[in-house]
Amino acid sequence: MSKRFLRWVETWIEENIPPGANPDIESHEARAERLTEKLFAEAAAAGFTNFETEEERERVSPRVLAAVADSTDFDVDAYHLKSQLAGENEDGD
Repeated sequence: MSKRFLRWVETWIEENIPPGANPDIESHEARAERLTEKLFAEAAAAGFTNFETEEERERVSPRVLAAVADSTDFDVDAYHLKSQLAGENEDGD
C-alpha cells in the first residue's frame, strides 16, 4: 500500500473533479472510467511506479466514481474562488 500515492490521488480528485459538476453527456461510470485512466496517466508522469499505481487501482476506482457521482448542489464559482484563496495561503486553509 502506498500512502504517498493515495494522498496524491485525494489531491488529484479534489483538483480535477469538483462536486456536482457532471454534465449529462456521459454516464457517471463512463466519466469515472475516463477520469481514472487520466489519473493513472498523470500519476506515471508524476513519477509513481507502475507497481505503486497498479497495487492501488482497486482502491482508487471507487473513489473516483464516488466523486463523479456526487450530485450535491454546488456553486462552482465559489469553489474556484476558495481554491484560489487556499492556494495563496501557505498552509492551504
